[in-house]
Amino acid sequence: MINDERSFWVAWSQIRGVGSVLLRRLQQHFGTLAAAWEATPEELARVEGLGDRKVEGIVSGRSQLDLDRFLEKHQQKNPHFWTPADAEYPPTLLAIPNPPAVLYYLGNADFCREWETVPHIAIVGTRNATEYGKRWTRRLSSVLTQRGFTIVSGMAAGIDRSAHLACLDAGGKTIAVFGTGVDVVYPSSNRSLYETILDRGLILSEYPAGTSPHRSHFPQRNRIVAGLSRAVIVTEAPKGSGALITADFARDFDRQIDVLPSSLDNPNAIGSLELLNKGAKAILGEEQLLQLLSEFPLTGQVSKVIYSPPVTVPQPSLEPELDRVFQIISIEPISFDSIVAKVGSDAGSISAILIQLELLGLIAQLPGMFYRRC
Repeated sequence: MINDERSFWVAWSQIRGVGSVLLRRLQQHFGTLAAAWEATPEELARVEGLGDRKVEGIVSGRSQLDLDRFLEKHQQKNPHFWTPADAEYPPTLLAIPNPPAVLYYLGNADFCREWETVPHIAIVGTRNATEYGKRWTRRLSSVLTQRGFTIVSGMAAGIDRSAHLACLDAGGKTIAVFGTGVDVVYPSSNRSLYETILDRGLILSEYPAGTSPHRSHFPQRNRIVAGLSRAVIVTEAPKGSGALITADFARDFDRQIDVLPSSLDNPNAIGSLELLNKGAKAILGEEQLLQLLSEFPLTGQVSKVIYSPPVTVPQPSLEPELDRVFQIISIEPISFDSIVAKVGSDAGSISAILIQLELLGLIAQLPGMFYRRC
């Protein structure tokens, strides 16, 4: 019987009706998803949000799954994936309420070494972009790439495609998040772009290999785009655009939202203008965008280029358990889950220590459960 926690993230993802929020509750309640898998119906019923019907569905789903056989076949078809049990899993995704239980990938896996050192910016918009929207998307993507940002988008036609191509043309790295399996190119006209990203970027999806496009997948894809990114830039979006869903997720995740203004005569920009009316920041040029981004907590090399130089913090005298956590935190923001993983202690103890360090004025909490030294 396979009993590693990584495998059980995959196994639980196959149980209908069990989403990532409920998975977190199961993990917190039982300590591990492996223990949750072995739980009795009575034990499951004690988990918040699990009623009788949900418990019955879990018990039925587990009984119908030959775990060893399923995991063997899954590994054959999907050799490349991360789960929250893996150190390579993007820490910014761990900080959102509903991170993917399984994150499949193709391309440059070395991206995982840069999750906390290189900031990621999403650029999104309509598939039916105007020349104005595509032109400014290319300009913004190019200047951000030159300043060290990684560009995230959904590899759709229009704005997404322009963002990816401009990033690659500038010699940068880009991440495409799919609403299909990572091996399914959609739209098919992006085949050449797909091959280039495989060589120089990263393709991500929460759907296993072979998954075809479905309208319900793309809003879920958009939450990953927002979750991966420190800020979301909307360059052109009509009413009802999927880019507006990405912006909604960004707002929920405490990400910055920046919008390229356009004319009221342009129906492709009405959704963008509504975002500005709701408080998003207006982009008035490349340098002004960089200034907007400098006002929001970002990590990585860009902070050393755009923002104030790091300040050396005097080393205080702390009790051993506090000092152990404090030494992990630097001037560059780090997520709560990354701190827990590096310390190797339970989340409750780490949370209490972080509060003490905050009260001592040594660290500060940032949006999205990130921390940095004061």
